Amino acid sequence: AKSGTKQFLQNLKEGQKDSNLIGQFGVGFYASFMVADKVEVYTKKALEDKAFLWSSDGKGGFDIESTNKDKQGTKIVLFIKEEDKNFIGRYAIESVIKKYSDHIMYPIFLDYEEKGYDDKGEAKGTKRINEQVNAASALWKQPKSKLKQEDYYAFYKTIAHDTEDPLLYIHTKAEGTLEYTTLFFIPKVAPMDMYRVDYQPNVKLYVSRVFITDDDKELLPTYLRFVKGVIDSEDLPLNVSREILQSNKILANIKQAAVKKILGEIEKLQKDAEQYKVFIEQYNRPLKEGVVQDFTNKDLLLELIRFKSSKLEGWVSLAEYKARMQASQKSIYYIVGNKNNNLKNSPLLEAYKAKDIEVLIMDDEVDEFIAPQIPEYQKTPLLCVNRSDSAKDLGEEDTKAKEEQDKAFEQLIAKMKETLKDEVKDIKVSSRLSDSPVCIVLDENDPTAQMSAMMKAMGQDLPEAKPILEINPKNNIIEVLNKDLEAAFFDDVVRLLFDQAQLLEGKALKDAHNFGTRLNQVISKAIIS
Repeated sequence: AKSGTKQFLQNLKEGQKDSNLIGQFGVGFYASFMVADKVEVYTKKALEDKAFLWSSDGKGGFDIESTNKDKQGTKIVLFIKEEDKNFIGRYAIESVIKKYSDHIMYPIFLDYEEKGYDDKGEAKGTKRINEQVNAASALWKQPKSKLKQEDYYAFYKTIAHDTEDPLLYIHTKAEGTLEYTTLFFIPKVAPMDMYRVDYQPNVKLYVSRVFITDDDKELLPTYLRFVKGVIDSEDLPLNVSREILQSNKILANIKQAAVKKILGEIEKLQKDAEQYKVFIEQYNRPLKEGVVQDFTNKDLLLELIRFKSSKLEGWVSLAEYKARMQASQKSIYYIVGNKNNNLKNSPLLEAYKAKDIEVLIMDDEVDEFIAPQIPEYQKTPLLCVNRSDSAKDLGEEDTKAKEEQDKAFEQLIAKMKETLKDEVKDIKVSSRLSDSPVCIVLDENDPTAQMSAMMKAMGQDLPEAKPILEINPKNNIIEVLNKDLEAAFFDDVVRLLFDQAQLLEGKALKDAHNFGTRLNQVISKAIIS
């Protein structure tokens, strides 16, 4: 505080008239009464002889009187409460200054006495020390042309407490309608709390270099919670509160521009395949969350996210998949489940493999929520192969032949329904199987087993969706069952086939003991015969 002007005194008088002390001297002045019984302000204007003393106990009034002061400027004296004496220690003061005022443009000096020691380590008098305790500069405010990569890396390690260099840094300065500076970093390794509800925000908000908060989750959308850095605005008021931040148009515009800049730089990172692989392995899931959360940037996010594939190792983009599509292919196909190996070997993929059609493997937990939010990509629909109607998209069927086939297995299906009773929604002749005897699929609107498990974990029980069992008319097991409907262990075989289909789709069996007993009985009969 350097004011010694008449305006300063006028503000004091106006404050006395309406008994409203708050806000007369700038942000946070009256916070001093939280730790002080009394506050004194000595002030003297340049080229004037008079000095004034303002004093108050913070209970509603104050006194102004003439005083003596050698130099111009302002001195503030706090009479600290007995219970708050811990705040006047050197390290406590340094900590507060470094947190809130480290980057303001004015230097802050700490004047203190320190004991001296002789060569033997014995105390020998005291010495007075006056040292600057704040940086008095902000790296993000410096021109990018004057900064080197090592400058950014060193600053990142300071604010992120990381020993590794960041994967990417993004430095932006905006001037015009809004004036602000942002400096963001993407770590090579995701924060440990990234998937916790109570994750710690990694972006600090400054107003004209004055620290405001580092605990506001509104500064960036949650799907970018792994980004670390600072936002420094010249347009926000210094006394901005958390409630104001949540509805502030200035901050909303800064946030929108910052998100576009971050996503744009991530898009550029795709040119470096190795670096982007590192990025995707750490942050693919949060970006997928963005597809649901951020409608404005959804198209760009669809270009950035990656999936596994039934044909290739590693990561595949939707653009790469579409570029490899067969000329006659109508849709982008995907399968949802919880284990990559199970999905790659699922019976549901047999028809697609036979036709050399690529299928995206969606084995991430969030894929259950994300996939339905991507009905199409560049006018090409996405189709889930776990669903009952997906096989219709594979090609034209001979309607008459299909009717004859269904009729040939009519009795078998009826008897299988008697065996499985309420465990299945329906049993059909399959057009998607080439080797496996059976598979299970879901009706179009039913939740998958993984979705049900996730919702249950969140305390929201969903009605259990009964699967549809499809049988392969060309499989020898099914052919034998169709010929001998009265086989002694017909029920055991049918139940084993159904349980096997559930296991292959990653669904836990309700009764593993009965499954084992049934399997042993069938093996025993097969060996004896």
